[in-house]
Amino acid sequence: MGDFLGLPLDASAHGPKIDQMIVLVHWLMAVLLVGWGTFFIYTLIRFRSSRHPKADYAGVRNHSSSYLEGVVAAIEGVLLIGFAIPLWATKVNDVPPESDATVVRIVAEQFAWNVHYPGPDGVFGRTDISLISPENPLGLDRSDSAAKDDIATINQLNLPVGKPVIIHLSSKDVIHSFSLPLFRVKQDAIPGQSIRVWFTPVETSAEIQRKLTREYSIAGNIPEELKSLIAMADYAGKDGNTILAKGSQVTEESIDTLRQAGITRILAGPETPTEIACAQLCGLGHYRMRGFVTVQTPEEYKGWIAEQESYLTQ
Repeated sequence: MGDFLGLPLDASAHGPKIDQMIVLVHWLMAVLLVGWGTFFIYTLIRFRSSRHPKADYAGVRNHSSSYLEGVVAAIEGVLLIGFAIPLWATKVNDVPPESDATVVRIVAEQFAWNVHYPGPDGVFGRTDISLISPENPLGLDRSDSAAKDDIATINQLNLPVGKPVIIHLSSKDVIHSFSLPLFRVKQDAIPGQSIRVWFTPVETSAEIQRKLTREYSIAGNIPEELKSLIAMADYAGKDGNTILAKGSQVTEESIDTLRQAGITRILAGPETPTEIACAQLCGLGHYRMRGFVTVQTPEEYKGWIAEQESYLTQ
């Protein structure tokens, strides 16, 4: 039923349990919709005015409705006690040790996500509100010994696959909502609070991209979503010259050229399948508060960290 509901691809260890809860709740909602809708139609017909011109002030004398309400309450109790509470206990409250996880600070602001890594020493450096500037949005005090190796990025979160991630989430100004749809993570970032969020990515961004790649027909009307995707293969004309290179943005011009070359189907996928969204209206620039998650293999992640560290010594 997850596919029927249109749920996005799941790329986290706890995702299947979240999806299971969503499916079960929707089954309950579907039963209630059909059940109460049928009952409502029945009452409209059964107690129509032509059949009962005089009001019955005694009303219903049995307890059928009370029994039905009890059944619904019991099912809701099972969903809460049997599924929701255990899920919360194991996948939200049961945070793994930081020594076994990738630990990151994320500070939201209008309109960006500031990402702070502790560096090789594993200790976050000191921050000071008086040091905050456009060049130093975290207010990181580089004179602090623990801050000298800290890595800071804006709107870019890199993570290794298969390892728990612990995020200390906060906000500099208003309430934001940190949302990673493909990882089934959503948590409000509240000024004055540091809230822990954790999950385990089980697929790299490259693997997710391949799974989201589809073949599109360009023979007729151009699918609207195609204009926001990139080509996942190289396409050349009859002369051998490349018309659309792998990784290039698909445009109406490139599609017209492909058609002229006799190409009617192309493989395309999202350039950045794993994104950070703000799920809370946070101001006029809310629409551009968009970040990116890059889940890498452990080797790729180590290489990225090493690259970022090299910038600190330049």
